[in-house]
Amino acid sequence: MKHTQSLLLLVSLLPVTMSTQAEVFVAPFGGYSLGGGQFDVNQIDINADQTGDKKNVKVEESSHYGLMLGIGTNDPGNIYLLYSHQASELKSGGLFTPDRLTSLDLDYIHLGGTLYFPRGDIRPYVTASAGITRMLPDAWSSETRFSMGIGGGVEYQVTQHFGLFADIRGYATFINSDSSLFCNEDECLWHITSDVMWQAQANLGLKVSF
Repeated sequence: MKHTQSLLLLVSLLPVTMSTQAEVFVAPFGGYSLGGGQFDVNQIDINADQTGDKKNVKVEESSHYGLMLGIGTNDPGNIYLLYSHQASELKSGGLFTPDRLTSLDLDYIHLGGTLYFPRGDIRPYVTASAGITRMLPDAWSSETRFSMGIGGGVEYQVTQHFGLFADIRGYATFINSDSSLFCNEDECLWHITSDVMWQAQANLGLKVSF
């Protein structure tokens, strides 16, 4: 299970940023990935030549889930490791007649930080993160690219150790504009001509502090 392996990687990295004296937290979340990423591709033939069959390929909108593990700071804020998993599809074509190309798992594994602006139990915040995006299509090779995220939201502290939060995050995945994408042992599927894949997430979650 590819997304389980990513979660284990996230957990293994956590001790690097944690201290036994500081407040730590676990924050599971879920939501909807909006808009999907879009990029331009050129079909590649069996001889690895570009065919001129250009398409606009889109990551289909769908739900996602994830987990943040982190440590509080005195800013007030926190530092966290984030894992987000989306099971989606790659589609091309028009708005009303999209062609399904392949299923696609999309993972974000990021190190980030949050700055709060407390107003009693209501705590608005801004957040930024950086890490990797893993794209795992069915029957083709996975692709890993550097990505960055930025967002904002609000947290409601129900008790000292329990809170609810909602936020919106935007992710930019930096894709080499002159490379092949999604290969297997014999061939590559496309030559990509886009630089950045954009995606937005709307999240709801809960935060448990210790």
